[in-house]
Amino acid sequence: MALDRWIALILLGVCLTYGYTAWFTMDDGLAPFMRRNPIWPSTFPKVLSILGVVASTIILLGLEKGEAKAGEIDYRKLGDYNIGQALLLLGLMVAYALCLRPVGFITSTAGFLILGSVILGERKWHLMVPVALCATLLVWYLVQEVLGIYMRPLPGFVGG
Repeated sequence: MALDRWIALILLGVCLTYGYTAWFTMDDGLAPFMRRNPIWPSTFPKVLSILGVVASTIILLGLEKGEAKAGEIDYRKLGDYNIGQALLLLGLMVAYALCLRPVGFITSTAGFLILGSVILGERKWHLMVPVALCATLLVWYLVQEVLGIYMRPLPGFVGG
């Protein structure tokens, strides 16, 4: 079995577990007045689990492939791909998660976007920095002000 099908099989198991949790265990603790609402806290996880199961099944059955292409990933030649970039991005994701609280959302997210684009090869600093800052500030504003979820915007020593 090809590498993409193995990954799809693993994702299918994750989506089925996630769906079981969303369908059968999340709604047990709801208050009685919440049970009358048309949308419950488990609605989005239910939709995600269904979409994940459908996408994984399509990949498992091979329905997304027309005919074999020359650019497909060959798991026997993984050394030929940019594994260094992938590992650097994974390390950057871990560092982002660890720095999110002490450094603040705005600083760590902008740094993650800028460093991630540098790792991927972007060199147009005059575009990269403003786009990263605008995206970071827009996401922070939407989460903080629109959704009302507090996120520390700046590091604690600055007053965040």
